[in-house]
This record gives sequence, C-alpha cells and structure tokens, in this order.
Amino acid sequence: MPRRWRNLLGALAHLLAAACTSPASAHGFGQRYDLPIPLSFYVWGAGATVALSFVGFALFLRPEHGLLRTETKFHPKGRLVNAVVLSARALAVGMLALVIVAGFFGNQDPIRNIAPVMIWIIFWVGLTVVSLLIGDLWVVINPWKTIFMVSESFYRCVRPDAVLGLGRRYPEWLSVWLAFLLFVLFAWMELVWSGKSVPAQLAAALLVYSGITWLGMFVFGRETWLKHGEVFTLVFGTFARFAPFARIRDGQTGICVRPPAVGLLEDRPLAVSMVALVIALLATVTFDGFLETPLWAQVDRAVLDMASEADSPFWVVLNLREDQAVQLVRTFALLGCILLFMAAYAVVCWCTAAVSGVHETSTAIVGRRFVLTLVPISLAYHVAHYFSYLFGGGQYAIPLLSDPLGHGWNLFGTAGYQVDIGLITPRLQWTVAVLAVVLGHVIAVYLSHVTALRVFRSRRATLFSQIPMVLLMVGYTMLSLWILSQPIVETASG
Repeated sequence: MPRRWRNLLGALAHLLAAACTSPASAHGFGQRYDLPIPLSFYVWGAGATVALSFVGFALFLRPEHGLLRTETKFHPKGRLVNAVVLSARALAVGMLALVIVAGFFGNQDPIRNIAPVMIWIIFWVGLTVVSLLIGDLWVVINPWKTIFMVSESFYRCVRPDAVLGLGRRYPEWLSVWLAFLLFVLFAWMELVWSGKSVPAQLAAALLVYSGITWLGMFVFGRETWLKHGEVFTLVFGTFARFAPFARIRDGQTGICVRPPAVGLLEDRPLAVSMVALVIALLATVTFDGFLETPLWAQVDRAVLDMASEADSPFWVVLNLREDQAVQLVRTFALLGCILLFMAAYAVVCWCTAAVSGVHETSTAIVGRRFVLTLVPISLAYHVAHYFSYLFGGGQYAIPLLSDPLGHGWNLFGTAGYQVDIGLITPRLQWTVAVLAVVLGHVIAVYLSHVTALRVFRSRRATLFSQIPMVLLMVGYTMLSLWILSQPIVETASG
C-alpha cells in the first residue's frame, strides 16, 4: 500500500482508537491545566446525570405537569417603544452598510477590520446567545427586512394601490429547503472557506446574500420569503423558542413571558425540511468542535502529505494545491457529518416508533414531532464551544468600533483598548462547558418526555419510546464533553 494511503488510514484509525484516551491541547489559550479528577469521571458522570434525569422524569412526571403552560402577556405601546424599535432597526441597517464598506475599502488585515469580528462573533455567536436568553431580536432588527419595508413605503407613496413585488405563489414542496441549503453554505464558509477572514471576500458574500434575500422578497413577498427562505430568520427564530420572552401570536402585538423552553413544545409536526435544518444546526457546531481536536489535525497532516507527492491523485486528477486538498476533504467531512447526524436521528426515530407499540405512529411523525427537543442540546453546545470566542475574541469589536476600516481613526475614543486574552481562563471555559452540556441535555430529556406523553398518550408507551432517544442523548453528552475537552484541558496524571 502506498505510504500516503497508509498515513491517511492510520490517522483515521487513530481518530477512532484514541477517542477516549488522548490528552488535550489548547484552544484559544497558550496553556493547559490539570483537572482535579480524570476526564473520564466527567464524561461518565455527565452521561449518568442525563440518564438519571430520565428515570426521575419517568417516575414523577405526569401529563398535567408536563403540559402546563403559564404565560403572562404585555402590550407595550407608546412613543418610547416605537423610538427604541426604530433606533435598533436603523443601527442594524447602519452596521450592515458599515461591514460592507469596511470589507471593500478597509484594511484587509482581519484584526484591523471590523467585518470579520462583526459577522462571526457579534452577529453569529452574539445573536445566538441573545436569542437564547431574551428572545427573537432578529425578527425586529433584520436589516434586509427593514430596507425592503422602507422600499415598500416609498413605492406606495408613488403608487398607493400597488405592491412592490411580483406576488408569485411560493411552491409548497420547496418548504424551507432553500434556507437549509443556505445554512449549509454558511456553515461551510465558517468552517472550510479560506476567505472567511478576508474582509473583501466577506463583503462580497454579504452583497450576494443581500441580493438573494431582496430578490426572494420581491418575487414571493416579504413575509413569505422570511418564513421560508431567509435562513437567519428561521435559525434565530428556532433558537428563540427556548427564550422566556416571545411575541404574542394570532396577529396580536405584544410580548408574553413564559417558562424557558416551553416554546419548543410544538403541537404540530414540523416539515421535513425544517427537521433537516434543526439537525444541521447541531451537526455543524459539533463538526466545528471536532475540527479543533488533535485527532483531526492528524487527518489534515495526512491529506497534506498525500497532496505534496508528485503522483498523488490530488495533483494528477484534480490538480489541487495542498490547501485546496485540505478544503476538499473538510467539505466532504462537513457534508458527511450532517448526513451522519440525520441518519442517526432517523434510526432513533424508527426505534422509538417501533418500541412504543403504537402502530398509528410512524417514523416520520416521530421525527417531525421530536426534533425540537434537540434544540437545547444545540444551544448548549453553542454556549460551551463559543463561550471563550464570544467574550475573548468579541473584545476586538471595542477598538474596531472607533476604527472600523483600520485607517488609524479613533471615533469614540476606544481605539487604544487592549484586548485581555486572559479574561476567559481554561478553567472557566471548562466549567461553563460541563454545566451547559449537562443542563442542555437534561432539558432535552424533559422536553422529549413531555412530547412523548402528548404523542403516545399512555405512560407505558411513553416510557418504552423514550429509551432510544435517551440512549442517543447520553451518548451525545459524553461525546460532546470529550470533544470540548480536547482543546481545553488535560487530565491529571497519577
């Protein structure tokens, strides 16, 4: 067997064999620290906690407990509320314009340009945390929506009875598949694309997405496109189901206060495309964490060795450079990870339907009813994985607000701010990771049990149906902590 294939196969074999034993290296830190107890204690302890939570819910949770929903509604009105909303929308539109201008005309050093930090940290990570803690802020400040609304207002001034757009009927079969594809592309840009830290290329991508969004609104209508094609409306809206604050439905204006995670108890089955989007949210952030492990670094090294040889198929057939070969492998790995998560979820749903003993409940119904119970896990992994990224790397936004283009300005007096890279210590990062992952999975087990009570009705069917789902969640808890531990901590020796 050629040496390049032995290297790649050896790296993949080591990837599997060392899954529970390899030490950790630093992620965003120049140091490592020893845990007070072996890492395996954390991993098995977290898995046992999730399993015991299922036992507790099975013994003591009753339908009247799990189905209880208490909401308090508020109807804030007045000039102050309108002024705050308009100011937030204007700020979002201004930041969109600033990022595009900075990307094209600013310094191309990513540390001295506001575009990368605003897109990857403030927008993606920051708004996810806001959606989790507060609610769907994006639906209020969405700049593409605001700009189109303003355009509609100006158009009505010219033609009072006309509607800005073609008013075409959105194909029902298309559902949110376009948003799913756009999210996979966004994840690829974040995890694989070589231009993700090049301001000009980020600005160009932002312009392309802006054109797609406005075109979709023009062809199908603003609200129709927001519900089906605008990926961030769907993603942040899904995350915001966990939040204690939500908009009042049924066409009313106002805010309701509710227990956390209640918004994830959906009575109606979701569309298959929405199921795929939720699974992709979980798969991509897990893949992001896996890319930062020493085990994946061995795969990258093996690919580089293969691409550097003269008779390598990467050179002979595809004519790829070394960096392009790595990107190609990562692209297939990302797509494979999403498909693997979908397949695992489908198998668990099939087992759930089979062991429940309820013949009227199919695998498709189980998959469409239970998928939102995975959202707390996705949110927990986002918090655990991006905690240091948000509070460490997010500090770069402070000096860049005064000098967004990297031209030596000091507009607000913060250009001299020194980023404190030691603000988030490895110990704090690990503590947040453990708490977030365990708590997220326990909440997911609770939501899954409540959903099962509503789907299967009888306690016996509910109990048996939850065994495959709990096994999946216990396994993913342990895998998540192992992945998160690799770049952060090192188990104490002896």
